[in-house]
Amino acid sequence: METKSGNSRARSVAVDGFRALALAVVSLAGSLTLLVLSFVSNLLIVLGVGIVTTPWVLTGVRAFADWRRVMAAEWCGVRIPPAYRPLPEGANPWARTFGMLRDPATWRDLRWLVVDMTAGFVTALLPAVLLLYPFEGFALAFGLWRVFTDGTYVGWWYGFVPVSGQASALLAGLLGAVLLVGAWFLTPVLLRFHFLLTRSVLASGQGELAERVRVLTETRRDAVDTSAAELRRIERDLHDGAQARLIAMGMDLGTIEALIEKNPAKARQLLAQARQNSVDTLAELRDLVHGIHPPVLAERGLGDAVRALALRLPVPTDVTVELAGRADAPVESAAYFAVSEILTNTVKHADAERVWVDLHHTDGMLRITVTDNGKGGAAVGAGSGLTGVERRLGTFDGVLAVSSPAGGPTMVTMEIPCVLS
Repeated sequence: METKSGNSRARSVAVDGFRALALAVVSLAGSLTLLVLSFVSNLLIVLGVGIVTTPWVLTGVRAFADWRRVMAAEWCGVRIPPAYRPLPEGANPWARTFGMLRDPATWRDLRWLVVDMTAGFVTALLPAVLLLYPFEGFALAFGLWRVFTDGTYVGWWYGFVPVSGQASALLAGLLGAVLLVGAWFLTPVLLRFHFLLTRSVLASGQGELAERVRVLTETRRDAVDTSAAELRRIERDLHDGAQARLIAMGMDLGTIEALIEKNPAKARQLLAQARQNSVDTLAELRDLVHGIHPPVLAERGLGDAVRALALRLPVPTDVTVELAGRADAPVESAAYFAVSEILTNTVKHADAERVWVDLHHTDGMLRITVTDNGKGGAAVGAGSGLTGVERRLGTFDGVLAVSSPAGGPTMVTMEIPCVLS
């Protein structure tokens, strides 16, 4: 048991070290590139060119920041909620440019790029160095020192150890062992510190309460608008579907009553038609109820409802559920329809061969991840179905993060604060 635990810890430390190395490379290259593009694009606004380029560049910055949010949650459990102001649907480039520039979250993103390419680079590189640098000390101790010196002068420095012969090389190996022990304990901590630094810059700080009030006001308005639209849809479906069928069935029954003695054959024909209308009406009502609140969701809970949803998809879908209880009905309903919308978008647009859905609850958060191996390119923005999902989750103080580079894969992560009963 102890050996398994040690092996698991070693794998975890090694994975965190290589993740940190990848973050260090991405922090420097990605942040520097996006910062330069943002600076140049903003300067070009006065010439008119920036009106076209700035929304694209800032969208790239947001996607980069959202990717880091996803990594923070996936790798270290650090939650960094986005707080971008929604842009009006169909906004022209001028409105999009200045709408994004007026958003405080945009300037937090740009400040974060500066921090990410400096302090973020260092904090990501440090755990990677702690994990990998010791092997140079071991190599020196096992004879690599002879490449740099013949034992009569200092030919190499390992940390603060001057390597001039076998004795000093062994001292370098000892220092490497100390660093490796430090990596064993510190690598996960330092990687988490990197994401905590990211959160300290990306998360809203001053004016957080005002921002929170604004977001709640918008989500409440969106919830009211959504409820009104849903009510109109239900009324329309009832009027055009079930109500019309019931009226026709009533007329058929009246005709049957008049014909039952004069023309029994015609009465039987109309009776069969009325029976079929009743079956069709019942099916329509069931579909309507399913669209409001699926019976399997009410009876079996979110996990089984999502499994049933996956069975109806044309794409092979794996569903993993780790829920120790049930959330409140409104939360389950919001989560179910959010997953349904994302899966629908995946089937329509992603060209995916397989989809994975993961649901679990930890630290007071219902966390849902939908991943596909499709072509990527999904984004939250005007006209995107993900915008509606984000607003639906916002009603419950939930957040949505999307990582979808061109070529895929796409990972959509949703978090909703809730308790399970």
